[in-house]
Formats: sequence, C-alpha cells, structure tokens
Amino acid sequence: MNQVIDRVIENVEKVLVGKRHTAELAIVALLANGHVLLEDVPGVGKTMLVRAIAKSLGAEFKRIQFTPDLLPSDLTGMSIYNQKEMNFEFRPGPLLANIVLADEINRTSPKTQAALLEGMEEGSVTVDGETRVLPRPFFVMATQNPIEYEGTFPLPEAQLDRFIMKISMGYPTRSEEVEVLNRMITSQPIEDIKPVITIEEVLQLQEKTKEVHVEDSIKEYIVEIITRTRHHHDIYLGVSPRGSLALLKACQAYALINERDYVIPDDVKHLAPYVLGHRLILKPEAKFTNVEVGEVIADVIKRVKVPIFKRGGTA
Repeated sequence: MNQVIDRVIENVEKVLVGKRHTAELAIVALLANGHVLLEDVPGVGKTMLVRAIAKSLGAEFKRIQFTPDLLPSDLTGMSIYNQKEMNFEFRPGPLLANIVLADEINRTSPKTQAALLEGMEEGSVTVDGETRVLPRPFFVMATQNPIEYEGTFPLPEAQLDRFIMKISMGYPTRSEEVEVLNRMITSQPIEDIKPVITIEEVLQLQEKTKEVHVEDSIKEYIVEIITRTRHHHDIYLGVSPRGSLALLKACQAYALINERDYVIPDDVKHLAPYVLGHRLILKPEAKFTNVEVGEVIADVIKRVKVPIFKRGGTA
C-alpha cells in the first residue's frame, strides 16, 4: 500500500517540480476523508496538483469555476422534463464526481458555497427534495486567491472549519523554475500521466487509515494543544472539537504514508499548522502587531509537554 502511495506522489512530481510535501499533504487529506483549501497566488500549479492526483487515481475529475452568478443547481444538477418519455430525468452536476476542483470558491455567493459545503460535510446533496449520495471517494480541493478580495464572498469561520487543512503551494526556487521551463517547452507532462492506483485501493487505504493506532497519551496531547488555543492571549477564537478530530485523522493518514501503524507526537507537531491555522481567529491587537497564525501555533505547541511514547521512546 505504501508503494502505491509513493507512485501517486511520484506521478504528481512529474508535473509539479519541488512540491512533494504539498502532494503528501493532499494525499493525507484524501486518506483521512477530508478536503483541502488551497490558498495561493495564481499560476503556481494549484489546478495541476488536483488534475495530477485525479489522473493518478483514474478517478472522475470535475473542475468548477466559481463566479458570482453560479447557482446551487449548477453544482448539484437538476431534473429536466423529458417530453418523449413524459417524465423528469436527473442531470447530475459536476459535484457528483470523485475529485472536484472548486476554483476560486470565494467568488460565488454564500448560497452556492453552502451547496458545495453540504456535499463535503454530508457526503450527499439535496436536489428537488431528494437526497443523492455522492460517489466514494469524494475529495474536494478548493482554491482562493489571498491577494484580490474585491467582489468576493469570504468563507465564514464555520465553513472554513469544514476543510481538514489549509495549504499553499509557494513559489518555486530558481532551479525548480528552470526545470519547469525545460519540462514544458515541448509538451505538457500532465497528458502523459497514467493511473497508478484504483478507486478500490483508495477506499482500502481510507479504511486502513482508520486502523492506525493512537495511544491515549497522543490523544491527550492533541486535546491539550487544542485547549491551549482557546486560552492563548493572542487568540480571539480557539479551535473547536471538530478541529481535534481533524488533527487526529490527519495524523493517522500521515503515519500510514510514513509506513507506520501508529501515531507519534512528531506527526501532531508537523500537521498542526496546516490543520489548525484556518480554524483560529487572532485578536485585533495581535493582527495590528503583525503576529502570524503560524507563530501562535508554534508558541502553543512549545508550551505543551510532549508525551513519553511507549512504542518509540521519548518523542
């Protein structure tokens, strides 16, 4: 199974140079049955990342470009009357796919955002009063531009909480960008990617992720970190219990990717910034003094005693 995961990540690396860590985080979210919010400037490869993952899985992929006039039915589909058959036929929307890229999610209305977030949370959508179950696996990667906010509808905190983690791509280094030019000068590598894993194997990996062992001391360590976010002097709103569960699931998936059947404290410390960062609201005075969310999370983790881990000694 670990070899299968490596093949998926290697496939992504054929398209995106120097983004192995980003690909790993995306796979972590997929195995944990979560969804990802990609926040970065245009042109750094967000769409390519999602397409590469979808092609590696041989999964059905749909891209939705969010605009202010997009309606919920444009996502979920609608029932259309067939005059020949004299009945209504359901025409599925792009949301009924395995891998969905929700491009610029903050550019559409809250009503349409809610339709997407219902599917993410419930694994189903409601069309004409009828509940339709989404295919499995179902994985959403939503993007938003952190620079341009004119004409946008920022996601409320309760909706941001639906994403298991928030990640960014970042600019490539000089050598990496030269390599991008070399690869793209004659062809598009995304067209040469072949599936290396089946949908059934993905579902098996998601089940194996749930079996990864988590010691009680690790659970207490997670809860202590979460509790401290609720009382930190720079934080206005701390992390909810949903955040605790998201961090636990992400750690299980990260352990599986690293060929372990148990979670260690380092997994928690590594994933905390990505899982917790978008769930916090800093106080106005902290923002005024340019305090970053990452700095606050690092300070919280530093203040929590690392548990003694039985399987691996002191973490």
